[in-house]
Amino acid sequence: MYAIVKTGGKQYKVQEGDVFETELLRADVNSTVELEVVLATDGETVVTGEQAANCKVTATVVEHGKGKKINIFTYKAKKNIRHRQGHRQPYTKLKVTAITLG
Repeated sequence: MYAIVKTGGKQYKVQEGDVFETELLRADVNSTVELEVVLATDGETVVTGEQAANCKVTATVVEHGKGKKINIFTYKAKKNIRHRQGHRQPYTKLKVTAITLG
């Protein structure tokens, strides 16, 4: 059984017990969150559209953190203009606890 959930503007394929990282959510560590289901299946039946709204995927928040640092370097040739900037994307790590079909 698996489901495709939508969170943070992205879609993820998840199964029970999966741990995945998503965009930062406003939820406390060890709290449960309910994710929006786009598609769910148990191997025989596929549920999409309005029927998928009745399905539930619950996950617990494992941790919040920041991703690996990326360096952004821009310059303009022959002008002596150089800009260096760094960025670390915040994330929330979720563990899927239950998938229920409507």
